[in-house]
Amino acid sequence: MVRAGKRTYFFDVKATRKDDYYLTITESKKRLGKEGKIFYEKHKIFLYKEDFEKFTEGLRDAVTYIDNGKGEISAHSPQLENEVSQDVTGLTTEKFTDIEFDDLGKK
Repeated sequence: MVRAGKRTYFFDVKATRKDDYYLTITESKKRLGKEGKIFYEKHKIFLYKEDFEKFTEGLRDAVTYIDNGKGEISAHSPQLENEVSQDVTGLTTEKFTDIEFDDLGKK
């Protein structure tokens, strides 16, 4: 469990019937509902063993990009085709292709 401000993250290792392990990552946020009742809004991600390496690389790239203010996207991310150009002021700008949710997983 990781507490981060108003959010709490849970990392749970679970097993399938065939004893293949996977990870669930749950984000839980405390909310105030109608009539003043408190409830917890939860979002869950299931991460399977065969995706650990790609997920870790993607997370590392995103964190590095944020930490550096701008960063390099590694070559293993074909969805993020980085185009570098110069605008009229001579400053370098980066453009990224948009990714549609339905396109994820396509090669």
